[in-house]
Amino acid sequence: MRKVCVVVTARPSYSRIKTALEAIVASPDLELQLVLAASMLLDRYGNVARFVQRDGFEVAARIYNVVEGENLITSAKSTGLALLELATVFDNLKPDVVVTIADRYETIATSIAAAYSNIPLAHVQGGEVTGSIDEKVRHANTKLADLHLVSNQEAAERVIRMGERPDRVFVTGCPSIDLAARVEYNDHLDFDPYERYGGVGEARVDFSRDYLVVMQHPVTTEYERARHDVTVTLEVIRDLGIPTAWFWPNMDAGSDGTSKGIRAFRELEGHRLGHMHFFKNMTPEDFLKLIYHSRCLVGNSSVGIRESAYLGVPVVNIGSRQNGRTRGKNVLDVPHEYQAIRSAIERQLANGRYASDPIYGDGHAGERIADILATCELSIEKRLTY
Repeated sequence: MRKVCVVVTARPSYSRIKTALEAIVASPDLELQLVLAASMLLDRYGNVARFVQRDGFEVAARIYNVVEGENLITSAKSTGLALLELATVFDNLKPDVVVTIADRYETIATSIAAAYSNIPLAHVQGGEVTGSIDEKVRHANTKLADLHLVSNQEAAERVIRMGERPDRVFVTGCPSIDLAARVEYNDHLDFDPYERYGGVGEARVDFSRDYLVVMQHPVTTEYERARHDVTVTLEVIRDLGIPTAWFWPNMDAGSDGTSKGIRAFRELEGHRLGHMHFFKNMTPEDFLKLIYHSRCLVGNSSVGIRESAYLGVPVVNIGSRQNGRTRGKNVLDVPHEYQAIRSAIERQLANGRYASDPIYGDGHAGERIADILATCELSIEKRLTY
């Protein structure tokens, strides 16, 4: 039985791998070794670890490696600490293969620790293009990996052009689309976000009526602009007056600026924000239901590019964070400018829902990933002598 060690470091990564974790557990040929690290374990980012345990997954190890500050220096130090800890974890667990996910900065620690331990590495979601340091990390993970589990044919071709062996590149689709495909969507939201997740804000958004969802993260290569950029978006949402569910940012360089911008704006403009409520986190399934029933998703999250294409949710994508990603017709791209953002939201509200576009998968990625991990040859030497 192959021991598969999957390292999950942040809330978006969990939704990107959850169905693959389920398929690994269900496989008679695989044993899951799940490692949780970084913001997955922190309360201020929603403590996603509790959702993982609630979903029934056993956790083999926890790594507390986050250095306070949310800037470029602390990102590097957090990655370094993760590398130190993961080397020990891999030595203890002795996996047959390690899985790293996508492009968050700390995922490079997983890849380096596995590569220097001579453990075959599988990389999920390689070959995609983004507009920040994430792209460098993604491509570095690709070059360290022995097995490539990509979301679409375009990504596969890019990985092969990077010099990777075609017989080690597999188009599986994205596991997050599996979740989008299997969630049951009713005529209205079937849970109470306030009762289940609390959140912050005086507003009690009526989720049975029209509402927006905002997810805006800092851009790591423009992190010093984080507070300014989020303030512009806040001004637009304030002036539109449409009920809005707003989510706090991921742990990236600049997230402290984004968070401070939100807090300062609430203190100064609280009397004009009666239509806005702020949430830390939700389970992947609940979040997908929330955006499915929204009129528009605003911000710069990859959810707007990936899952929203499948769900047909109108998206206003702000700034450069998702530059270069393959996107569907549901996305309008705008700069960090007040009038551009407002006009795009109004256009999406007038347009309404789009047709589903399966550009990132058909709903069976998790099963494919588990099958490949169970059957594919994992020899490092074979790759190195190519």
